[in-house]
Amino acid sequence: MTRDTSTRDKATRDRPTQDGATQDRPAAAVPRADRTRARTRTPRPQWLAPAGLILLSLIPILAGAARLTELTGGSTATEHNVRFLDSPMPVVTHIVSVTVFCLLGALQFVPALRRRASRWHRIAGVILIPAGLLSALSGLWMVVFYPHPPGDGIALGVIRLFFGSAMAVSLVLGIRAILRRDFVRHGEWMTRAYAIAVAAGTQALLLIPGAILFGAQDEPSRAVLMGAAWVLNLTVAEYLIRSRRRRRR
Repeated sequence: MTRDTSTRDKATRDRPTQDGATQDRPAAAVPRADRTRARTRTPRPQWLAPAGLILLSLIPILAGAARLTELTGGSTATEHNVRFLDSPMPVVTHIVSVTVFCLLGALQFVPALRRRASRWHRIAGVILIPAGLLSALSGLWMVVFYPHPPGDGIALGVIRLFFGSAMAVSLVLGIRAILRRDFVRHGEWMTRAYAIAVAAGTQALLLIPGAILFGAQDEPSRAVLMGAAWVLNLTVAEYLIRSRRRRRR
């Protein structure tokens, strides 16, 4: 009788249920391969944005390197470089500081470096903020005290003063935020400052067709295109800032 009871119990366990699943196997069982695929996420291209920013920065950086070579190589004075030959220190300071700020600043947009290498981020910030301030202040000095070259009129000078001052103010507000341990606001102000600094690359891209259409020394077109480059970069920066705010909610 015990053997018959055991046989009936086994038959009951093996009999299919109404939904087609046996009692020994859960109906909602997920195959191992499906669970593995669910856990696997496509890695985000974290280096794509920094690489693009570095490429954009290379245009003014290479132009700055050519200018430094010109200053140290005993070149002949022309209407385009005589102001630099007469007073080289401001332009040298500007080229070196903006190069450091743009290249090192691009790496700050790598999320993994910000999250996992906080010490590196702090050390880079100690270098970046002075470099950014030197870049902004030397640029303002050149606008005020250097003679305007051909193609640079009063309008472009005013635009440069506005955005150079905006960069300096953004850096100061970034310093203030980090001193208050407000890391979110710090990142936002530094993003704005970086957008202004790297606009030199955007300006180079816009001025090429502008020179073809209007001439390389056309003051109105140069003022409009260079101002548009700063506005475009800041628009992208504000989009990124607002996107981060939405993700934090």
